[in-house]
Amino acid sequence: MDDRFAWAGPPPAEVPPEPPKRIPLEIPWISWFVLAVLLLGCLCPVLPKDPAYMDLAHTSLPPSRAFWFGTDAMGRDIFSMIWYGGRISLFTGFAAAAVSTLAGIVFGAASGFAPRWADALLMRLTEILLSIPGLLLILLLQGTLGKPNVVSLSLVIGATGWTGIAKVVRTEVLRLRESGFVAAAQCMGGGFFHILRRHLAPNLLPSILFMVVMNVRSAILTESTLSFLGLGLPLEVISWGSMLSLAETALLSGAWWMILIPGGFLTAALLCVTSIGSGLRRWLNREQSNL
Repeated sequence: MDDRFAWAGPPPAEVPPEPPKRIPLEIPWISWFVLAVLLLGCLCPVLPKDPAYMDLAHTSLPPSRAFWFGTDAMGRDIFSMIWYGGRISLFTGFAAAAVSTLAGIVFGAASGFAPRWADALLMRLTEILLSIPGLLLILLLQGTLGKPNVVSLSLVIGATGWTGIAKVVRTEVLRLRESGFVAAAQCMGGGFFHILRRHLAPNLLPSILFMVVMNVRSAILTESTLSFLGLGLPLEVISWGSMLSLAETALLSGAWWMILIPGGFLTAALLCVTSIGSGLRRWLNREQSNL
């Protein structure tokens, strides 16, 4: 516009910029509800029948009013076995995820704080473990410990599932170790575990929250796979995986309820955990984009 001409009248009103549109966050309420029902049902101390009782007079019965989910080839009530076995499967999943999370945080933080040569050595070790098939490593460790039980299998699954978390934690520690609060803690004489617990862990958990939830799903699936193959928990230890280990007999006898019902509960739990993990990832991505 030519500077020789002046604007006559009041100045034009400035149009305020439009606020950024916030994308509504979709919370998987159905998945939370179904998973809560499964947890409450598994934690309920009252079961209609003894899940380990072998009623040989009522073997391989289809669902009925007396046996809501039918019975298996040994006469055990599948309805009671579902809720009792869910305790074992869910405990294995959460315990293994806790072990893998703790190991991944400690190993990744130690690698991030270590000198360059030690960091490279620890990362090469992590990559070697990542290259070994998980089931093979679990079988090797479990064979060393002896006959599997719930605690040992949870420890073994957790001890083989920390590598992904460790790599993410190392990346975050490399970014945070030059921060002012970490330097101040070191100047005040804070040790490695003090700094990790008080300063690094609160900043690391949001980055690995999605991986922790996915580790719960992976641990439940691994336990079920091993038990289905006859390489996990013994048959007398009731879990969703050990119930599916009778699938071959059920298929030959046409007892569909022995496969469909435990498989349906296992699939529902895995889908709920996966949906919740995806929701947490979307929430974390949204929070980071708002920053």
